[in-house]
Amino acid sequence: GIAGSVATLLHDAVMNPAEAVVKQRLQMFNSPYTSVLGCVRAVHRTEGVGAFYRSYTTQLTMNVPFQAIHFITYELLQEHLNPHRQYNPRSHIVAGAVAGAVAAAATTPLDVCKTLLNTQENTALSSLNIRGHLSGMANAFSTVYQLGGLPGFFKGVQARVIYQMPSTAIAWSVYEFFKYFLTKRALEKKP
Repeated sequence: GIAGSVATLLHDAVMNPAEAVVKQRLQMFNSPYTSVLGCVRAVHRTEGVGAFYRSYTTQLTMNVPFQAIHFITYELLQEHLNPHRQYNPRSHIVAGAVAGAVAAAATTPLDVCKTLLNTQENTALSSLNIRGHLSGMANAFSTVYQLGGLPGFFKGVQARVIYQMPSTAIAWSVYEFFKYFLTKRALEKKP
């Protein structure tokens, strides 16, 4: 648990500016940015370095529960689908896909808030007469609720689930294959 948490802290510290700020701003409708470097320069110039980490705590708040739900669900499903814990690609694919779907659905509200913090969507903010930059998860939760009520927290849930299911199914299948392959190879080398 501690190793996973520390890995998530470090991973997100490196990836948050690139994935959560630059990529999302390039993907926005009518994005004023035409290149990664141009986006980085403009955000730095107009909003400062803090803009790259505005959603870092939200990212962590989403990723730590996502990983916890993901791993717990996978292990619970493996206990039922593959109780002897043998190499069984079908059980790894099914358990991985379901674990990814459950974790993605459960953490969608956090993802919606993170996206709002990262993009600072002007149309949404101006519709509520919010001037300046939105900061903090509490503000993001309040703003999402004002914009869309409870259903607003689940916008894009189907897309997240559809994205995560094959992603986690592939990840677990590859992990379990290499675990099996390396263990089998090590056992064959023993005298």
